[in-house]
Amino acid sequence: MRLELHGVAIGDGPGAALPPLSAVADRWTPGFVAVETENAPTLASLVAGGRMRPETGRVTVDGRSDDAAIRASFALVDTPTVAEPFAALTVVQVAREELALAGLRADKASARLLLHEIGLREHERTRLSALPTELRVRLLCELAVLRPEVRGLILTTPERHGGDVAAWLSVVHDLVGRDYSVLTITGFAALATIESLPTPEFAPAESAAAPETDTDTAPPSPDDTAVATTPDTSVESDKP
Repeated sequence: MRLELHGVAIGDGPGAALPPLSAVADRWTPGFVAVETENAPTLASLVAGGRMRPETGRVTVDGRSDDAAIRASFALVDTPTVAEPFAALTVVQVAREELALAGLRADKASARLLLHEIGLREHERTRLSALPTELRVRLLCELAVLRPEVRGLILTTPERHGGDVAAWLSVVHDLVGRDYSVLTITGFAALATIESLPTPEFAPAESAAAPETDTDTAPPSPDDTAVATTPDTSVESDKP
């Protein structure tokens, strides 16, 4: 899914609550946009996620304005005051809550199995506030995509928890490589680091070369030739 921010803003001038922002997150293309001040990242995430309308500009998904579709398809991840788990919760508690929200079994055994699958089993008793940033991003993103309708993520300022930008960026890249559209709302310093790092090639490799023609086959009959030269009138799907 292609999520685009077209000059979205709240307020105007130097004191605008949200200065004009433009960004694109698409299949195989991670999106990043930088904002500063305490509340702007949350506002940017709400606007990008279709939860709040900007005063100017617009947000589109696959080229159309559809807030309901954006809300259904894009999950807010670690957005302060909106989608940020309590810091005192343990990793397994956070997992159980999100499993329940996804309509899945949320008992402790199911949560432990999930944590094992994403490489966090040893941290099940760790408080969220003590979890390294890249593992926090991994946990919260993997929990968000458990919801069957979610095809994209809006990740809010992971750098505020400290740690190495390259480490949590690798989680973003992994999700993009799995065909999720990810828009990260970040700060200017973190964005500068992101732009200095190499970006992987996400698009799937082209299919292998066509098989060689069997030169030993008999030449086509006139009827076969007629079929082969008939124009193809099938209609291809425009779905990605």
